Amino acid sequence: MISFVGRDDVNITRSSPVWLFDLDNTLHNASHAIFPAIMAGMNSYLARLLGDGVTPASDELVNATRTLYWRRYGATTLGVVKHHGVKAAHFLDETHRFDDLHAMIRAERGLRQLLRRLPGRKILLTNAPHRYSSQVLRHLGLQRHFNHHIAVEAMTVHRHMRPKPSKLMLRKLLRRHQLTARRCVLVEDTLANLRSARQLGMRTAWVTQYLTIGDTAGLAHPQKRLIRPAYVDVKVKSVRNLPSRLHQLR
Repeated sequence: MISFVGRDDVNITRSSPVWLFDLDNTLHNASHAIFPAIMAGMNSYLARLLGDGVTPASDELVNATRTLYWRRYGATTLGVVKHHGVKAAHFLDETHRFDDLHAMIRAERGLRQLLRRLPGRKILLTNAPHRYSSQVLRHLGLQRHFNHHIAVEAMTVHRHMRPKPSKLMLRKLLRRHQLTARRCVLVEDTLANLRSARQLGMRTAWVTQYLTIGDTAGLAHPQKRLIRPAYVDVKVKSVRNLPSRLHQLR
């Protein structure tokens, strides 16, 4: 789903950058409690899906399948849809249910001030579902700082789901919003997504503070996970470091 969210107070000119912000582990610490809850939900769903109708599939099969789909398609959802005929909306709803989401969110202070200081338009571009990402935005008080909110349901090309790191989806986004790639900066924790954006000519900022040991989102190489790859223009611990690195992203 693509929705208009808000408009920042920063004066926007034709030369201003357009910021494409990821959400989870970029603007807040999803690894603290949210990702473990989502993973448990996905594991439970896959165990039923891959089982024989009576006995759930083994943990080994579930973990291998989930990891395979994430690495191959950028989102486990897409693998489930492509290989098992599951409706994406059903899978996303079942795996993003939380008893108390607000209590699970951890984020730095000053995010609103940060977004206000960055010149140019901001677009939220997340592989998370719209309902969940809207709830997180509201809790963080960031809705008005994003001109558009693009969630995974809206990442379709020719009626097929194409989440990040799909270059087809990114090209469609550029056309739809009448943007040139060189004006855009993708801010992400996931290296595969940054690589695709850079191949299209976008600037890239890699946020690392919420990556955990064994986190494949930020895995450049098993022994070199925090070394900045050539397709990353700037590596920052926090999004709060972006204003000081602006000259490298022009």
